[in-house]
Amino acid sequence: QVRLVESGGGLVQPGGSLRLSCAASGNIFSIAAMGWYRQAPGKQRELVAAITSGGSTNYADSVKGRFTISRDNAKKTAYLQMNILKPEDTAVYYCNAKRPTTNQADYWGQGTQVTVSS
Repeated sequence: QVRLVESGGGLVQPGGSLRLSCAASGNIFSIAAMGWYRQAPGKQRELVAAITSGGSTNYADSVKGRFTISRDNAKKTAYLQMNILKPEDTAVYYCNAKRPTTNQADYWGQGTQVTVSS
């Protein structure tokens, strides 16, 4: 199986930047796409950004132009570069890894708090 370990969350002021990392260990060949989700209080968990094994990316409209998802060449680590952060970006961010077939459960990280506040 695959274990996802996140790092990089914390407190940042509006307009600042953070970079989240998600390191995968175990059977990395079982990973297809990877992504970042977030969940704010009172809201449903939403997809923020995703990257496929082929390198294609997609983003939520609310973060386009500000966030960038990337993946290292070995596809062991996913990153989320977050720029021009806004208070509404405050949420728990979760790393996600899709498995090769649709009937397999996703892998999930533990979640990391991102707080954007003056």
